[in-house]
Amino acid sequence: MLTRDDRTVTDCLEVLESVRDLGITHIGFKDIGVDRDTLFRLHDALRGLGATTYLEVVSTGREQALASVRTAVELGVDRLMGGTWTEETLGLLHGTAIGYLPFVGRPVGHPTRLAGTPTDVAADCRRAEAAGCAGVDLLAYRATDAGPLDLVRAARAATSGRLVVAGSISGTGQIRDLAEAGADAFTIGSAAFAGSLRPDTGALTSQLEPVIAAAGAAERENLASAGRRPGPVSTGEKG
Repeated sequence: MLTRDDRTVTDCLEVLESVRDLGITHIGFKDIGVDRDTLFRLHDALRGLGATTYLEVVSTGREQALASVRTAVELGVDRLMGGTWTEETLGLLHGTAIGYLPFVGRPVGHPTRLAGTPTDVAADCRRAEAAGCAGVDLLAYRATDAGPLDLVRAARAATSGRLVVAGSISGTGQIRDLAEAGADAFTIGSAAFAGSLRPDTGALTSQLEPVIAAAGAAERENLASAGRRPGPVSTGEKG
């Protein structure tokens, strides 16, 4: 994600230009941090790269969150993540091709933390799937009431939709663990901007290179374990 501390970075257009040659094909941003004009320019730039686009709603108030859903429709993003007003959001997305992945569990505050047990998360996943959501957005590594991987396993067992783990992923070991637990994808942003993935380097491209390699290795391993031949490597929802 082109985000840090749950906000789209103000120099997102410049950042995108700096990483455009890494081959990242799934790139997202938050609904807060920059103005509408910048969001539209950013989305146009992402479309120019041929990327699958994501907007994650982290606004804590209902009206602001639903306004962000309307912005997502205007932008024409591929996938909308986050938010908890599922029924109203799906109503606003009706007739569009946007896939919706709501938060599961009980997101609190901003930057968002996640309350709720594996049982709570599983119940939310089942409700989201029954409502017609494309998947779920799970803040596993921001959990306050359970272990991250316990939440991922519970979510995986409860939904056949796309399971994306977002927030506070700071190392390639977590990427491997998430793949083994059943996550389909993950987001990463703050750790790359903070330089914590490779403390010995400073460039953002150097931070993202091991993430891309870890995502590709996890996908190849999952395909092999399923008895399928690896295809083109997807780098996951990150950037």
